Amino acid sequence: MKLQATKALTGCVFLFLAPAVIAEPPAVYRYQQANGVTAFSDRAPKNRPYIKVRFDCFACNLKSTVNWHNTPLFLQKYQHEIAAAALHHQLDPALLRAIIHAESAFNPKALSKSGAAGLMQLMPDTANEVGVTDVWHQQQNIQGGASYLAFLLKRYKGDIKLAMAAYNAGPGAVDKHQGIPPYAETQTYVERVQLLWSRYQQAVQAS
Repeated sequence: MKLQATKALTGCVFLFLAPAVIAEPPAVYRYQQANGVTAFSDRAPKNRPYIKVRFDCFACNLKSTVNWHNTPLFLQKYQHEIAAAALHHQLDPALLRAIIHAESAFNPKALSKSGAAGLMQLMPDTANEVGVTDVWHQQQNIQGGASYLAFLLKRYKGDIKLAMAAYNAGPGAVDKHQGIPPYAETQTYVERVQLLWSRYQQAVQAS
């Protein structure tokens, strides 16, 4: 499948900070008003169904106190979906799990301000390109993100760092700078995904 060089996901910013306390991003609640119009609020509505969403990827907060060296891993969630996507696209399941952790903290309803959605934070255009018809469908989202990642790895001849940089900042930025772009968030993103990837690999080997 020929894919356009579009940005798939919102950028995540990771900081090496010592505290082990996890600072959760502000909660945002999506619900329908009486007139049927969808609304968002920082407070859960009373007497009305709502969905709790997040308007940024899990690690995008510049002031985050998450310690990525020991933050709990998600080893059980979506095992079948991740294994199937990794096998189909010839990817390391630990790498897929690391990206999902970094982007959405395994929240299938995560939503960014720019419209990136779901576990792998797919942008609408990218979702269309990889054949995802429902970004909120967990299996489709994971398959779509894996397809885009495989495309990036092929584009950059298996260079994980460049693929991760493109996953964050877009292939255009990587091509323009002929390497990892000089953006603090992209450089830190690459480091954090690598750290999570290593941790997930070690966890699998130890199990």
